Amino acid sequence: MGDLEIRAAVTEDIPAIVGMLADDPLGAQRESPDDLGPYLTALERLTADPNQRLVVAVREGRVVGTLQLTIIPGLSRRGSTRSVIEGVRVRADERGSGLGTRFIEWAIEESRRENCQLVQLTSDSTRTDAHRFYERLGFVASHVGFKLQL
Repeated sequence: MGDLEIRAAVTEDIPAIVGMLADDPLGAQRESPDDLGPYLTALERLTADPNQRLVVAVREGRVVGTLQLTIIPGLSRRGSTRSVIEGVRVRADERGSGLGTRFIEWAIEESRRENCQLVQLTSDSTRTDAHRFYERLGFVASHVGFKLQL
């Protein structure tokens, strides 16, 4: 699979990240690669928050994947800390290479380092391939998620 570096995202990565976010039917409806301003502002907020990890996977100098990991301290489950994996994307030409598995395994290990007792994620109900992928990695579709658009 070649050398792969997983590192914190930086300003120069934003065009590649936004390109991956927009590169599917759902993302094409909600992302705006032509205006990076909101994404740059979001990166500043994420970078300033110690409970956020916006990372990229880089191979041969090119960004080939991204995900966000959020660490959430809580009271439930006897004061457990949990993590949430969000915004997982892999470049189209890298899909099927094992990158997604390595990326999720990285997020799980990072969650363990943060003493999380639970790793959770959501996936749009139309992303059946993603559901099979997460189930193969041991995730269980145990809850029903709800969202309210504001």
